[in-house]
Amino acid sequence: MIKSLVKKGEYFDSVSLMIVGKNIAEMENVQDATVVMATQENKSILKTAGLYLSEFDKYDDTDLLIVIKSEMKEKFTEIFEKVDLLLKEIRNKKDDNESFSPKSLETAIKIQPESNLALISIAGRFAGNEAMKALKQGLNVMLFSDNVSIQTEVELKKYALANDLLMMGPDCGTAIINGVPLAFSNAVNTGDIGIVAASGTGLQEVSSIISDEGFGISQAIGTGGRDIKEEVGGLMFIASLEALKEDENTKVIVLISKPPHPSVLEKITSKIKEISKPVVCIFLGADKNLVIESGAIPTETLEEAALTACAMSKKLEISVVQEFIKERKKEFSTIVDKEIEKIVAGRKYVRGLFSGGTLCDEAQIILKKDSINIYSNRTNDKRYALADSWVSREHTLVDLGEDEFTVGRLHPMMDFDLRNKRIIQEAKDKETAIILFDLVLGYGANEDPIKEILPVIKEAKRIAPNIAFICSVTGTDKDPQNKKKVTKILEENDVLVMPSNAVAAEITGLIIKKIN
Repeated sequence: MIKSLVKKGEYFDSVSLMIVGKNIAEMENVQDATVVMATQENKSILKTAGLYLSEFDKYDDTDLLIVIKSEMKEKFTEIFEKVDLLLKEIRNKKDDNESFSPKSLETAIKIQPESNLALISIAGRFAGNEAMKALKQGLNVMLFSDNVSIQTEVELKKYALANDLLMMGPDCGTAIINGVPLAFSNAVNTGDIGIVAASGTGLQEVSSIISDEGFGISQAIGTGGRDIKEEVGGLMFIASLEALKEDENTKVIVLISKPPHPSVLEKITSKIKEISKPVVCIFLGADKNLVIESGAIPTETLEEAALTACAMSKKLEISVVQEFIKERKKEFSTIVDKEIEKIVAGRKYVRGLFSGGTLCDEAQIILKKDSINIYSNRTNDKRYALADSWVSREHTLVDLGEDEFTVGRLHPMMDFDLRNKRIIQEAKDKETAIILFDLVLGYGANEDPIKEILPVIKEAKRIAPNIAFICSVTGTDKDPQNKKKVTKILEENDVLVMPSNAVAAEITGLIIKKIN
């Protein structure tokens, strides 16, 4: 049975709801549970998960929905009483320490006048005003919030440039400034490689691989994904490139983004021509010749960009990287044959479930090179756009960090609930051959990813013992979660963990071609 408790006009933030939701799911006699604000997006998710009740039609964004699924009809009253207590506890909870948390930007500046950067993460409709306030106080800004208008973004960035300030974002998820990791970022070595990225997970993947190879980061500047669009004109991307050009601690520069608009790419390449330092570019899916003409070094994957930057830092020839990649591919056939043994006849599709948008994009590009058509909620090809992002079709890769999944919810790097449900959903599909996924570690990400995902993988394997699980782990051993530890546990539980997102996608493509 499914029953609900609705608290009209009671708002709770995403972190509180995630904590309460986990506690409810662990209660005895609870088969499934969801605690969400009644946004349209959350209602759609409830419908797909089979937890929607018709009475929810009359509720909106300011109402709290608590949905419980249980076989024990007589236990619902007891369960809802416990839920009530949990909500009251979390609302009345006070910090253990006695430090004062300022309630406004102005108060924060009074308390800490030496600060030179503000990280802003509030509802998008308020974020632009707060960002401008911070800029006018002489603060650099990292704007984590999304749903900020593009007109506001341009206004903020023009003001920042006129006042010699950084304006990272909106929707900027990752940066490392003067060795300080901000928002979603990893514990990496300090070194001489600087990064400019219009992609948060792209920045994380590249910086982590660089650090894992024993090299380090001087600065890693995020710009927000829209910066390279025609409307914004690459304002912060080009300014950041100029900053790294002038930074004496930066010897090698890496640029990361999806293909910039042609007019923006022209500005970027013009700037590259002014730089004597090696510049490595990974513009996922872009024409390599446009990069070559600027004098930069083009790469095809995030991993290749990271390894090439390391080679440049050590003053080695690029051919060293190419030779390494070529030699490694000789090992792929053994890996592929071993994974194919797990997959029963009739299973033929890959289902990719990503928390990183750029990692989803990279996997699509690699699989398409093998002539594998991919359905996705992140594609410019209308023929392969998913009609319903909750329902896979043939080969499907889904970015669970898209707005349709995150409005009123935490990002999937923090909250695994949606992906866990989707893993079970895909395991029940008798045509699923491979579940491909990423695990992104680091500051801001889920503190214990193994505790979250391992029981779900085990349940999926119980449902469908004849499918393969393939993943990559973005992060370092110095991250709070410890990449080495996470990788070891996954491998002990029959998950194929590859050294990068690109290699995970390549192996997946080879398996799919062979079984079909």
